Amino acid sequence: MIARRLILGSALVAGVLALSACDTMKKPMMMMKGGDMSAQLSGSSEVPPTSTSGSGNATLKLDEGTKVLSWTVTYQGLSGPATAGHLHGPALPGANAGVVVPFKGSVASPFTGNATLTDAQIADLKAGKWYVNIHTAANPGGEIRGQVR
Repeated sequence: MIARRLILGSALVAGVLALSACDTMKKPMMMMKGGDMSAQLSGSSEVPPTSTSGSGNATLKLDEGTKVLSWTVTYQGLSGPATAGHLHGPALPGANAGVVVPFKGSVASPFTGNATLTDAQIADLKAGKWYVNIHTAANPGGEIRGQVR
């Protein structure tokens, strides 16, 4: 009887810990060391999702001393040339938001850029509420997207 209770109690504790870990995984990830962040871009991350073979990656670095965010974006397989690209926010995965930082100049892959952010923008970025969006003529609302993590 006591052994049965210990086994049931252990199983209950293990279940609670497993559920707790799952809940933690759903929360936005914070910045990696040194202000480094990234985003994996895909059509399935668009809201609503797009049917594309396009994919990409963005690497971002925030210098908190100067408040300058710099980025490199690469992609391939889009339905046509990129017509625009932006950082959008604040929005968590599954939600849309307005443009916060437009990518200036050519958005042909690969491209780089930087922008000076406000304290409020930095807080949203660090909270995982920004995403990268690449637009094409066939998908003017965005063909590939990735949440900045």
